[in-house]
Amino acid sequence: MSEVTYLEAIRQALEEEMDRDPSVFLLGEDIGAYGGAFKVTAGFQERFGAERVLDTPLAESAIIGVAAGAALRGYRPIAEMQFSDFITCGFNQLVNFAAKTHYRYEEPVPMVVRCPTGGYIHGGPFHSQSTEAWFFHVPGLKLVAPSTPADAKGLLKAAIRDDNPVLFFEHKFLYRRAKGEVDGDVVIPIGKARCARSGDAATVVTYGATVGLCLEAAESIAQSGGDEVEVIDLRSLLPFDKETILESVRRTGRLLIVHEDTLTGGIGGEIAAVVAADAFEHLDAPVRRVASLDTPVPFAPPMEEHFFPNVAKIESALRELLAY
Repeated sequence: MSEVTYLEAIRQALEEEMDRDPSVFLLGEDIGAYGGAFKVTAGFQERFGAERVLDTPLAESAIIGVAAGAALRGYRPIAEMQFSDFITCGFNQLVNFAAKTHYRYEEPVPMVVRCPTGGYIHGGPFHSQSTEAWFFHVPGLKLVAPSTPADAKGLLKAAIRDDNPVLFFEHKFLYRRAKGEVDGDVVIPIGKARCARSGDAATVVTYGATVGLCLEAAESIAQSGGDEVEVIDLRSLLPFDKETILESVRRTGRLLIVHEDTLTGGIGGEIAAVVAADAFEHLDAPVRRVASLDTPVPFAPPMEEHFFPNVAKIESALRELLAY
């Protein structure tokens, strides 16, 4: 095993799956000659050819529509949204066609939509959104959001091999910051969470870039007071691993849900409802959530810092939960 960046892990998964399966191809804006906005696909067009690494017009509706059509013809397309915010232009093709095709025709739609997502990059309201909750409500889609290089590679391989449309939320902040050891051809099953830190005092459920923040907060609490907080990294958002969450909450009796997306209507609300329905008698405190403010993502760095979850906010919420 070797230590690589989150971005390099994604590159490896794409490259290995394209080598393994000739039906896999890429399409998106500037992914070919330019190598992608974040250089994830740099050199791919030279290696695999322009027929398998397609530069497209600035038209997300066309990108997703072509991907869905190609999937129905036996290909395994991987469509890149340059920023996940722009997926709105292809919403109809994804939600009303790709997600419902198997239900209507009993045909597989093996396509992946890569969604560079999230903030902490001073990108402002059109380049920093967390868009996963828009699709969490859509039957027929799968959603994954890795937080580590190993999970990025393993979940992308699983997504490419899956016969359903999968949205792959890769966090822009983690591209060159998150580093770790990555195995070769390891496929991580969609729908299985990861225990990122063991503990018995409280459970934190999170995903994406906030996993690292939660681990920092949990470590700070352990060093100052001795309480060991368990951190569950969802990895998969739809379906999410209810069993792992419930098992942890039944042991700890306390639950904090942390996500970068805005609070109202976020995925955390559904997790809280599941725990309230199936583990209420085990709770020793109300379920708490830490999320972004219910406003567009601000551009100015001080305002952005106030807007997003951070270690201090998470640690404060945990301390209140532990003292309840």
